[in-house]
Amino acid sequence: MPHGPTRRGRSALPWPVALAVPLAAACATTGGAPRATAPAGPPLVEEGLASWYGHPYHGRPTASGAVYDMRELTAAHRTLPFGTSVRVINLTNRRSVEVVINDRGPFVPGRIIDLSHRAAQVLDAVKPGVIPVRLEVLALGDGMPGERCWEVQVGAFAEAANVERAVARLRQRGLSSRTVPAPGGLTRVRATGMESVSSASTLAATLQSEFPGATAVPCGFRP
Repeated sequence: MPHGPTRRGRSALPWPVALAVPLAAACATTGGAPRATAPAGPPLVEEGLASWYGHPYHGRPTASGAVYDMRELTAAHRTLPFGTSVRVINLTNRRSVEVVINDRGPFVPGRIIDLSHRAAQVLDAVKPGVIPVRLEVLALGDGMPGERCWEVQVGAFAEAANVERAVARLRQRGLSSRTVPAPGGLTRVRATGMESVSSASTLAATLQSEFPGATAVPCGFRP
């Protein structure tokens, strides 16, 4: 099955900086209120490879704090704000599906989105495991600004030595941190102590030179 190894490695930041979490200022919510729409002009697009994940991650917390349900139309992206609505087009058969971003990943070079099992079924991607896709951003999510606890995830690491190194580098900056188990045997390393998405986004920006994948995330569950 492709869903375990697809999420192995360290996070990167391929999406344009314009899509960083400060988009939380757009007044959309993941509830019933109107979502922030993508800017006028050509749609925001990205092309690359898509993978999918199902068991054993079904029922586990995602990076956004939401519980992963493999039967829902959701996906993981490295940088798009949580709650973002994305159309995913299978470039092999032209099938498409709309998903909501609620997790971070995939952490494999060249792969730009990790689909839920249900989304992979719609695209006929379960058997091949990895397919070429085109992403079209339909509506930017609010990044969950209503959350009262925020952290900065600096990476997801497979090796314990890399986890320890990241924690030590954060400590050298005077930052507290914690580790969180992640799918695929990875360990997320997060700087803690932020009370708003704006403060977390500011810290993430300052950490970019040392941790290119640094991104603001809600605290979510605590191990």
